[in-house]
Amino acid sequence: MKRVAVLGGGITGVTTAYALAKRGVDVTLIERHRYAAMETSYANGGQLSASHAEVWNHKATIWNALKWMARRDAPLLLHPWPSWHKLSWFAEFLAAMPGYERNTIATARMAIAAREHLFAWAQEENIDFDHRRAGILHVYRDKAGFERAAGVSRLLAQGGLQRRAVTLAEMRAIEPALAGDFYGGYYTDSDSTGDIHKFTSGLADACVRLGVACRFGQEVTALAREDGKVRVTTGQDSILFDAVVICAGTVSRAMAAMLGDHVNVYPVKGYSITVQLDDGASRVAAPSVSLLDDATKLVSSRLGEDRLRVAGTAEFNGVNHDIRADRIRPLLQWVEQCFPGVNTRKVIPWAGLRPMLPDMLPKVGPGKAPGVYYNTGHGHLGWTLAAATAEMVAAMVETAVASSSATNR
Repeated sequence: MKRVAVLGGGITGVTTAYALAKRGVDVTLIERHRYAAMETSYANGGQLSASHAEVWNHKATIWNALKWMARRDAPLLLHPWPSWHKLSWFAEFLAAMPGYERNTIATARMAIAAREHLFAWAQEENIDFDHRRAGILHVYRDKAGFERAAGVSRLLAQGGLQRRAVTLAEMRAIEPALAGDFYGGYYTDSDSTGDIHKFTSGLADACVRLGVACRFGQEVTALAREDGKVRVTTGQDSILFDAVVICAGTVSRAMAAMLGDHVNVYPVKGYSITVQLDDGASRVAAPSVSLLDDATKLVSSRLGEDRLRVAGTAEFNGVNHDIRADRIRPLLQWVEQCFPGVNTRKVIPWAGLRPMLPDMLPKVGPGKAPGVYYNTGHGHLGWTLAAATAEMVAAMVETAVASSSATNR
């Protein structure tokens, strides 16, 4: 049987390993951390949000980045000091702007396809990940934001997603706990939320039951093509595989370079807080429906009965895992303003690096050399898209492995 290595144990790596194992492929999963889902798949916003499929390649993003550059607490923070990586990424980002509508539609289609696989896997493997099917409510504080959202909704509809405009009164009915002044909203009842870390950990356990060799605590130090195969070297050993699938998040760029590919992933830092709802009053005062506040670019998800996750912001600052108080503060203030009855005495802050490609679409498919594949660069939608892209790349690898086996008979 052909041997395939999946490099990376986050949501994309684990779903890829699972999709391959279900096809009968001999899979080895290699992850540098001791457990699955310990980096960007650890504490994200929780949203499985096809309604958030709009790509960022729009003039509004550029304007906001420039407008907010002097604000340390800005929703989008672009650090001014240059690097070749940052400059090359933004040059490609600008070049991708003509594809804004096409890429938004394509992302919505992928997000819808992902639901079917993810929900089926969770049911088949009996994974409890605090899944809540209560929809997602996008809220807007002014008429301009609300009207721009109408155009985004038309693009999402072309991708097969329906979300409806709601009045302020309808917003209050959907989420009675929400406080503050708003103009209106859009509601997507088909979207849902869940704990990415719990799901990924559960699916990693399922991978083991399917025969996947999970090699945690091993960092890949070198990749090389050798005799029609791919040699994967870690700190412990060096093994030849018939194929590799790179699902390594922000490290994917360096791995791709070892194999002669250009995969221009940039690490865009996001922050989250997890508010522990220890008392009954806080549990009642916290939202049950997932929210996305357009003005602050923050999202919230209820994880079980006793946790509220709030996440957002985008920081272009290279590979930097620091948790900054001035970036966490707006998330805490948002909870206090929008849900004043929630006790914020116990809050856990977190930061993760989203692997973003300039056109905001993930890289899914083969590299230049035979046996090299990618499933990476999902940006802020890794949780939403992973199950679909895992199926896509697994089908490609399965076909290639079958073809190679037939040729060698």
